[in-house]
Amino acid sequence: MALKDLEIRNAKPLDKPYKLADSGGMYLEIRPNGSKYWRLKYRFGGKEKLLALGVYSAPGRPASEAVTLTEARKRMAEAKKQIRDGIDPSHQRKVEKITKTQNTANTFEGVADEWLEKFGVKKAASTMEKTRFILRRDVFPWLGALPIAEIKPSDLLAVLQRIESRGALETAHRAKQYAGQIFRYAVGTKRAERDITQDLKGSLPAPNVKHRAAITDPVKFGELIRAIDGFNGTFTVKCALKLAPLIFVRPGELRQTEWSWVDMDAATICYPASVMKMREDHIVPLSNQALEILREIQPLTGRGKYVFPSIRTGEQPMSEASINAALRRLGYDKTEMTGHGFRAAARTIMDEVLGFRVDLIEHQLAHAVKDPNGRAYNRTAHLPQRREMMQGWADYIDGLASGAKVLPFKAA
Repeated sequence: MALKDLEIRNAKPLDKPYKLADSGGMYLEIRPNGSKYWRLKYRFGGKEKLLALGVYSAPGRPASEAVTLTEARKRMAEAKKQIRDGIDPSHQRKVEKITKTQNTANTFEGVADEWLEKFGVKKAASTMEKTRFILRRDVFPWLGALPIAEIKPSDLLAVLQRIESRGALETAHRAKQYAGQIFRYAVGTKRAERDITQDLKGSLPAPNVKHRAAITDPVKFGELIRAIDGFNGTFTVKCALKLAPLIFVRPGELRQTEWSWVDMDAATICYPASVMKMREDHIVPLSNQALEILREIQPLTGRGKYVFPSIRTGEQPMSEASINAALRRLGYDKTEMTGHGFRAAARTIMDEVLGFRVDLIEHQLAHAVKDPNGRAYNRTAHLPQRREMMQGWADYIDGLASGAKVLPFKAA
């Protein structure tokens, strides 16, 4: 006897699964947790088989997703037609699932996701966040579902021009760069014939190169150090501001500094590859002045994870805007000095005024540096010399802060 809707709704779960038969081999299976599943029993090739037709109800599943009695019978009729045509519906479903998976993997978004997963481990987390954000906001809505092998240069150009039209020229260039890397990955995995971004050279205006503002004049840099000493904001931000010129790591690395990376006895901070732009561990030798700043803040934040935690939660590092906001409070606008500018100041003054070896400076900036044989230096390379350089730099900053006369000299 065929099932009725009322009978289905009133079916209560028992200690063991049981069935309510409909017709044509279809039945409703009721499980002890209250879930109700449509099933079709059929024979194909002399064997008895079972086909899932959908879920009538299940705990936590929206009622709007329920496969009704009418819909279940419709699916049963479609399955029986396949059987009459010599097609096993269970096998056909597996084939369709594999095909769908393959088609998804061959779309621009599918290839991009693979590329991000494979090469993301080599990039800083913040870089990957920006990459994903640009792709999801500006590229995937228009190209994501298209098979990557079928995308034409004109399709990508339309996407890039849409970004450019809102005044985000630099973002358009970044999107083009990411697309090129994705297409080259697709070529390498045999899902595209070529990198179509090569056809778009010169299709976008050149971006305006903007260098991050930095004070590189020693006298003015000394004025900045004195201003930082007089900063009256939060103690955490003040300590971060004081430490920034002494170790000149990137602002993102500074704010994420963890106490577990700090070795007071060895006078070093070892930044792990996971937070570094170059995805390699980086050792920063600490001068006496840098150690003193860390000792000052340790009683306040030393029991937590971060040296410079957020003042709101304490469970996260301080905001990436904290250093720049503090500089604004000190009267330095974004065209004059930024948190990133401490790196440029150190690079310029240590080279042009103090005469330290450029390769040591570049290594301490965590830039890619090669030895005479073309091999990349490891994280401990020239550590004694870099330690001496960092102490000399800290002593020089103290002299600037005291108003001492600045005289160029060459380091021994």
